[in-house]
Amino acid sequence: MTMDAVPNLEGNAPARMFLASPARIPRSQAWTQGKTRLAKWFTTLSSKEKTKTIKDVTQMVLSRRTKMCNFLEYRGVGPEDNELLTLEIIHRYVEVLDRYFGNVCELDLIFNFQRAYFLLDELLIAGEMQESSKVTVLQAVHDQDAAEVEEANEEKNK
Repeated sequence: MTMDAVPNLEGNAPARMFLASPARIPRSQAWTQGKTRLAKWFTTLSSKEKTKTIKDVTQMVLSRRTKMCNFLEYRGVGPEDNELLTLEIIHRYVEVLDRYFGNVCELDLIFNFQRAYFLLDELLIAGEMQESSKVTVLQAVHDQDAAEVEEANEEKNK
């Protein structure tokens, strides 16, 4: 998964985005088609800007050798960004995905994308860490799952 700082057009503080590709699948399999499985934008960009950014990042990843790491810097990091904290947030997100899905894979992101976004939303607000406790994040998601099951059961009983 990659998290990149991307400057906005006005040249102000970097826009923040979160792009994810399957972390446990060899890049040659995961990125052969260049499909982004998760993208979360924390600043307002036009559709054209988002498409260009995703295309640029995908091209950068595809052009890397198979054994190279896919954490990359795209158009610089802002002075207020802490790179170590960014890596820790990514690591925490992968750990939460692993616990929720039980050894997360690409298909989990494809078929349960709403859960992947919900987990990310429980961790981050406006690109900043909201909750660092994996237990708290997972409990919130499990509570949401239970509410959905209860609602579905009520609909069946009508």
